[in-house]
Amino acid sequence: MAPEKPGTVRSREISQSDRSLTGKLALVTGASRGIGREIALELASRGASVAVNFLNSQAQAIEVAKEIAEIHSKEKSFRDADIMLLKADVSRRDDAFSMVDEIRSRWGGIDIVISNAAAGGFRDLADLTPVNFEAVVRTNASPVVWLTQAASDDLANPVRNGKVIAVTSHGSRWSVPHYGAIGASKAALESLVRHLALEYGDKGINFNCVLPGIIATEAIASMPGAEGLVAAASERMMSGGRNLTGNDVAKVVAFLSGPDSDLIQGQTIIVDGGVSIRI
Repeated sequence: MAPEKPGTVRSREISQSDRSLTGKLALVTGASRGIGREIALELASRGASVAVNFLNSQAQAIEVAKEIAEIHSKEKSFRDADIMLLKADVSRRDDAFSMVDEIRSRWGGIDIVISNAAAGGFRDLADLTPVNFEAVVRTNASPVVWLTQAASDDLANPVRNGKVIAVTSHGSRWSVPHYGAIGASKAALESLVRHLALEYGDKGINFNCVLPGIIATEAIASMPGAEGLVAAASERMMSGGRNLTGNDVAKVVAFLSGPDSDLIQGQTIIVDGGVSIRI
């Protein structure tokens, strides 16, 4: 299964029955491709203004912004200001704070933070160096902390809960070849989200993780043996033959971003078609 080409423009109907994020201000990190892109588009389709974060994939990020503009253009209330492109390395605390400050200065606040940006480096633990390990943990686990610290004053709202959702992976609980360091960083991410919920939950902020199944994204395609992994996951799904897509994951993220999820706190929601419950 080939990954969807970056920048592919797909028609996305705006659901008139679900405009639950209208007026919400959202930041999606790593939004230029893959699941991050799908999340950004789904939040926009539900009415949110979206800040698209990227680090290296500027051309792809611009394409995502164009797709968001196309979605919003169907709404009379659309303004160009409802889209923002922000280049930042969210593994760096200063970058995370600067990015949130920019959103605050232009939009006046922030309601939703999606911590999706991640990095790989597929290697066996036997070949791991301190530099490799520190880079993976810094990129995959620490951003949710820096983003929360930066945005907590805006997210803590006595009237409507702010939302922080992190995207994790099966490596947090499965042993996957060449994935040890990444898996450890994702396990750390899930633990950090639970502890952030403990520390900030009473201020009116929800923290949760979404754990996608194995989807043929660009990131997965770069893994050794990726085709076999995707095929094996598809065979094990219990979904009536339906394939798992990035948009399926994005819809769960969108639900967790809205008011109906206010009492879901500190959880990891698995979206894999039942693969993980099989022996």
